[in-house]
Amino acid sequence: MKITRLSTYRVPPRWMFLKIETDEGIHGWGEPIVEGRARTVEAAVHELADYLVGRDPSHINDLWQTMYRGGFYRGGPVLMSAIAGIDQALWDIKGKRLGVPVYELLGGLVRERMKTYSWVGGDRPHDVIDGISARQAVGFDTFKMNGTDDLGLIDSARKIGETVKRVANIRETFGDAIEFGLDFHGRVSFPMAKVLLRELEPLRPLFVEEPVLPEHGDGFRRLADATSIPIAAGERLFSRFDFRRVFEQGGLAIAQPDLSHAGGITECVRIGAMAEAYGVALAPHCPLGPVALAACLQVDFVSHNAVLQEQSMGIHYNKGGEVLDYVLNKEDFAIVDGYIKPLPKPGLGVEIDEAAVMAATERAIDWRNPVWRHPDGSIAEW
Repeated sequence: MKITRLSTYRVPPRWMFLKIETDEGIHGWGEPIVEGRARTVEAAVHELADYLVGRDPSHINDLWQTMYRGGFYRGGPVLMSAIAGIDQALWDIKGKRLGVPVYELLGGLVRERMKTYSWVGGDRPHDVIDGISARQAVGFDTFKMNGTDDLGLIDSARKIGETVKRVANIRETFGDAIEFGLDFHGRVSFPMAKVLLRELEPLRPLFVEEPVLPEHGDGFRRLADATSIPIAAGERLFSRFDFRRVFEQGGLAIAQPDLSHAGGITECVRIGAMAEAYGVALAPHCPLGPVALAACLQVDFVSHNAVLQEQSMGIHYNKGGEVLDYVLNKEDFAIVDGYIKPLPKPGLGVEIDEAAVMAATERAIDWRNPVWRHPDGSIAEW
């Protein structure tokens, strides 16, 4: 079997799918994307095609190493996301060729079902009570929301108070019937993170995600030493080498590699194993589409330390396209009481509706995240 073609399809709301075809008629799907930089990653995918066309797709490890090391310059969001989507598609082909789900090729199941959580609120957290109530009604009991608006390097007691009041309202409304994580989204400086974590600690959030920017990852240990709230991060770390530095520094309780950013299934299995060696839980990041979710689940079901799986059904980003809009086997993605079962079909377990994908490419937009500014006009972290 030889790889013959790589085709990319940008689709709403902000995703890109990759189809890798072979000379034996078996094809695989991947989801290489950097949200807001789809065309850049698309160019990288097609540049990497030079290493792939004419090669045996079953040689996943060698192809991965060739893509990673063959160009001399390596790492970073664009190249690792391109590799990630290609890697997903190669595993999809291999599983289909052998007639088994990818998790069987990775050693088999370690659990019967995987706990998921649901996003509520928007970029600027609002209506979280109504959002939680609506998702609770369909079986979810675990949630994540943006924790704050934009914050300055040193900000006001009013801003801190607004955040704490919002979280306190969640606990007062729902008590211990739900769990929720707070995503600081890198919006919070180290000095303000210390203040917020101290104030939020009595409200017992399940975790705080990206309490500081990843480039300040040495701060995770100092924050963890000052709070009992578990620290989560990893969506902007792109390889086991990036995670190694964080694990060695300590402080991280939950690793969140993104299967469409951190080198795909091949690399994230390694990251998960490294996390386990450091006593760190695994909760793959996934605010993306169905192929990314399917890839995450393959890793979840073979990783003993996997504790939570993000999924983006109904997330505020999904305008113009939903996760299951592009899926034929929707029933396999059913979430019951907050859990999802192993996808039973060969490969990644997702059957892509190619007609829907082709039609949606006509509606694709160049999505960009908002650009925020502080009251003084300086740029703010989104």
